[in-house]
Amino acid sequence: MGKTPRTAVAGMAIGLGLAAVSAGAAERFPTLKPEDMTPAQRRVADAIMAGPRKSMGGPFNAWLRSPALADKLQQVGEQVRFHSSLPPRLSEFAILITARAWDADYEWYAHYPLAMKAGLAPKVAADLARNRRPRAMAADEAAVYDLLSELRRTHHVSDPTYARAQKSLGDQGVVDLVALAGYYDLVSMTLNTAQVRPPEPGPLPLPPAKPPRP
Repeated sequence: MGKTPRTAVAGMAIGLGLAAVSAGAAERFPTLKPEDMTPAQRRVADAIMAGPRKSMGGPFNAWLRSPALADKLQQVGEQVRFHSSLPPRLSEFAILITARAWDADYEWYAHYPLAMKAGLAPKVAADLARNRRPRAMAADEAAVYDLLSELRRTHHVSDPTYARAQKSLGDQGVVDLVALAGYYDLVSMTLNTAQVRPPEPGPLPLPPAKPPRP
């Protein structure tokens, strides 16, 4: 494989550094530096850095332990996040809902600013952070929240909840929403297993949803 351009290597190092700082001493997967990667890992890292993320933060340091899987997952992630039929405001809201469901503080830290930039109201995110049903949601936001909450709680979606989501999002939107949530379930599971933590509290830290266990 040819050499990676210097700018890509520098960007990769920054992304990997973010993952390392976010985890601190508790992260379970030591950060893979570009020079320590196998050729297969380097190919996947190069593909991620060349894509829209430009970062190796989040779950990717852990996923690189299984390079073929990491490559397929990062492609799915790129599709559901950057090429969805959902507008960014709803996509980022769905990701925050998933982060709250899993107590995934790194995921919340990374996507809260993106949700604000996409137009989600701060008071909606604030209620969600407190594990409350947001009181000031738009109709399409309520459809997203209710479908994902009901699906995770009951493992099913009732006809009325589905009808509201289908009316707001359309058939493709419902499918894209479920796929996005499922992907970020996996991201959250990876982040929590790897003990990846935010490098700083962020503008709205995610408080624990339940009392801490002894």
